[in-house]
Amino acid sequence: MKDLLRTADLSRADVELLLNTATDFAANPLRSNTALANKSVAIYMTKPSTRTRLASETAVAHLGGTPIFIRGDELQLGRGETIADTARIISGYCDALIIRTFAQSDVNELGANATVPVINGLTDDDHPTQLLADWVTIRENFGADIAGRKFVYLGDGNNMAHAWLTMGAIMGAHVVAATPTGAWAPDAKVVAQAKAIAATTGATIEVTNDPEAAAKDASVLYTDVWMSMGDPEAERIEKTKALSPFAVSQQLMDLTAKDSIFMHCLPAHREEEVATSVIDGPKSVIWREAYHRRTTIQALLYHLTRGELQGR
Repeated sequence: MKDLLRTADLSRADVELLLNTATDFAANPLRSNTALANKSVAIYMTKPSTRTRLASETAVAHLGGTPIFIRGDELQLGRGETIADTARIISGYCDALIIRTFAQSDVNELGANATVPVINGLTDDDHPTQLLADWVTIRENFGADIAGRKFVYLGDGNNMAHAWLTMGAIMGAHVVAATPTGAWAPDAKVVAQAKAIAATTGATIEVTNDPEAAAKDASVLYTDVWMSMGDPEAERIEKTKALSPFAVSQQLMDLTAKDSIFMHCLPAHREEEVATSVIDGPKSVIWREAYHRRTTIQALLYHLTRGELQGR
């Protein structure tokens, strides 16, 4: 496996290896501080970023490498130079590429033409690095035995919902996406793919329109912002109305299991998709979850550059 382009690229063995290594890096960030010595990693972002940028740059630095941050307007990409040509150029200078952008097809084309590892740091379709951070956090709270536990995402059926269902399927978990019907439901093809993976892992995949039934006895309630980068502002009123029943309120949190946790990929809009009392409350693990963006990207870079991930 050369690249991580989609969450579905990962096998269960890959995820287990990455979670274990990320846990080691959490305890000792500099344990492999020469792994990328004299090497550089390009970090190309056409979307603004806090966690992905900081996590990526510190991950490279902790491995002994040099991060090279590139904004979307700083390359010839899409302005006279093809994606394929750009991939070849980056491969000549750098030892890996982390990209955060809009179109999944751009990431796929970079992966197809680069000779170095390409890591999807977020697209409109998927967010694999976030899910690795989420599952390290889940492991820290519940251990590896997840029998009888339910992991619930509430809100927009967006890239986070897609990644949540897919990773849950890979991990053999009972995962639920509670979303509106219609325009803000998860993509049917992604749901079908998650169910196909689940058939081989013993996972249970649910998509529902009932937030209270989803929250009942859940171990995790997870949400994301309602208006993502690139969403038409003209849709805000309609979308907010459709998503309001799926806001993570204290009442929903009270329906969950006694040892439940609240998770959010951030940034968050308090009193919109989540109540302030929940996100700042005792069940919230959002800061530890955000911290693991670095440990998991560090683990990804470590294993991809060594050719140690097998893929599905």
